[in-house]
Amino acid sequence: MVEDIWNLEFRTEDETCQFYNAYACWHGFVMRKDDIVRDNEGRIICRQLVCNKEGWRNMRYLDLDDRLREARSLTRTKCSARLRVKHDYGCGRWKVSYFVESHNHDMTAPPQFVYLVSANHRLTVIDKVQVKNLHNFGVKTCYIIGYIAFQKGGYHHASFTRKDLYNHIDCYRRSKVKNGDANAAINYLISKLNNDPLFFGKYTFTSDEGLEHIFWADGQSIVEYHCFGDIVAFDSMYKKNKYNKPLVIFSGCNHHGQIVIFDSGLLSDETTDTYKWLLETFVESMGGKSPKALITDGDLAMRDAIKNILPNATHWLCGWHL
Repeated sequence: MVEDIWNLEFRTEDETCQFYNAYACWHGFVMRKDDIVRDNEGRIICRQLVCNKEGWRNMRYLDLDDRLREARSLTRTKCSARLRVKHDYGCGRWKVSYFVESHNHDMTAPPQFVYLVSANHRLTVIDKVQVKNLHNFGVKTCYIIGYIAFQKGGYHHASFTRKDLYNHIDCYRRSKVKNGDANAAINYLISKLNNDPLFFGKYTFTSDEGLEHIFWADGQSIVEYHCFGDIVAFDSMYKKNKYNKPLVIFSGCNHHGQIVIFDSGLLSDETTDTYKWLLETFVESMGGKSPKALITDGDLAMRDAIKNILPNATHWLCGWHL
């Protein structure tokens, strides 16, 4: 086995890291990237990979006077296990130049549980494709992990934990909203604007470029607001959508006693700052005309936003919530 490793060659540095990481998982330890050597042009020509228990922690970090939390427990044992590769310009491949197999500490036993170490948690490309397909067909997450574990011969043969799978599906859901439905919603606003000269639409993004808030009002609703918008009901109780986000509807009553919808907003949360943005956008969409009275369900964040943005409006509570 040792002789075989000495004779190994790799096409890239990443391929070397993947091999030694798989080797570490199989033998019950965790790999860590260590020193590199670069040539005059800044290219990496030598890479060393070590056991995560290699070396000692610098003791000066243990005696800090301004420490905010307790130091992590000492886990390094000056283990000498490592793999070093150098780039051979002649053949363009990475060759093993140094290898130490032995460790001075106990391995994870049995080795198949080494994936429980956080550094080794991962879903393979095949796992991710399966998870995506099963999720798109409506299979529940708890059944997905059971199915994959059955394929692999048991939970102890899976390279990820239940939490890893739930996190991956959550990220996938967010990416679908970001790249699919969010774009569809924005395109809808743009198409309405092209067909309705009075249409008003506005939206904001989060720091990671996901859709945060979206607001819209069509031309007919804006005209009706200028006729019947003295008293506006401001309701955020509509949450029965697939994203479980607050859908806020501004509504009123016309001269026939019929309910009319002035505009709507789909929000990311129900904080005071979010409601401030919503009210500012509402007034902007109506050409600066503010309502004389607002009827709400008594939400505290909503109340504070009204005081800041519409200080002259009378605030009434809906009798349904009293």
